[in-house]
Amino acid sequence: MTQTLYKNFNLFDGDQFKIQPNAWFIVDNESGKIVDLGFNEVPEKTNVVDLQNKYVMPGLINAHTHIMMNPQTNKLNFLSEAEVTFTALQNLKELLKSGITYIRDCGCAFDVDIKLAKLQQEGQLGGTEILPSGRPMSMTGGHGDFTEGLDGETTWGNLVDSPDEMRKAVRHEFKLGAKNIKVMATGGVMSETDEIDDTELSVEEMKTAVEEAHSKHMTVAAHAEGANGIHNAIVAGVDSIEHGSYITDEDISLMLEKDIYLTPTLIAAYTIPEYGEGKLPQYMLDKANSFIKEFYARVGAAAKAGVKLTFGTDAGTPFNGFKDAPKELELLTQVGATNEQALFAASKNSAHLLGIDDEYGSLKKGKIADFLVLDDDPVADVKAVQQEDKAVYKKGIKVF
Repeated sequence: MTQTLYKNFNLFDGDQFKIQPNAWFIVDNESGKIVDLGFNEVPEKTNVVDLQNKYVMPGLINAHTHIMMNPQTNKLNFLSEAEVTFTALQNLKELLKSGITYIRDCGCAFDVDIKLAKLQQEGQLGGTEILPSGRPMSMTGGHGDFTEGLDGETTWGNLVDSPDEMRKAVRHEFKLGAKNIKVMATGGVMSETDEIDDTELSVEEMKTAVEEAHSKHMTVAAHAEGANGIHNAIVAGVDSIEHGSYITDEDISLMLEKDIYLTPTLIAAYTIPEYGEGKLPQYMLDKANSFIKEFYARVGAAAKAGVKLTFGTDAGTPFNGFKDAPKELELLTQVGATNEQALFAASKNSAHLLGIDDEYGSLKKGKIADFLVLDDDPVADVKAVQQEDKAVYKKGIKVF
């Protein structure tokens, strides 16, 4: 059993909000796990890596991506399974280089995220690990009803228009291997036929999704932007609200009461007006410009109230590149979250939401050695994570 000792670094472990100096840990090269960790007096080992007093933190966990999407071409319709798979593999490389070592994909055509996750479980595909959702749940004509396949033979989402249809679709995704179910509670920026505040799936439909998912050790994430749809998703008992653009004070209180996570994905709104003028359909620009200020204000209110935040970027949406994910941490602090909230969102909170916190999300003895090596202190300034040439380690192996 070969082991590697990493020494001489300042540790943010993802569990305590502080930097611990003079840290070291030993990684078992076969399992990729930390087998010992300490401070100051360093044990003797043959294989030693001196991290030169730099800063070490857990690999980022991105709880909301769309690996099927190309943020430059913004092609949404008539994608083939081959194109989706090719795009996903390219995006996974960019995610890893940016410091994202684990993702929850929140809706993938042809269930490609499930298929790639299975290859990972079989040891055939390395890199950023995937917790898959498969095809999302959408009402007919809703945010998720995109035509896919070269001949338009399918849709991005499962189209469900009753609790019974929802139950069958959730069971189908479970059979394929989904670990999370994505439900579309409202309209969205990228769907031409609806508005952001349109109420889409019903409370009854989402309650059925929650009942089925929770009985099978799956979670439920709700795309929810309009206030009424957000409320419906909270009442239905979802595990996380994605976006939360128009969340009310009453629903902030309800989220606290029901212990529901919020994944803001601020960068997804930021990039459209920033880079999309003259390049995107006018309806996308109009929608984004109409709500971005209110969105930022409401996420700030939720953060200040103490709603548990998870880290997600909606990567794949227009000009929202997979390599740009660390920018989300800076945006979170700009709207009112603390550095502590932002860093915990990307570490222990997202790990807990994904149900992987027994092995991921913090750097401790017995956990997987997914970590970043930074020049600057991320606890002092979250922008440190945006370092382009940071070192990225996956299961104790340097991959960038």
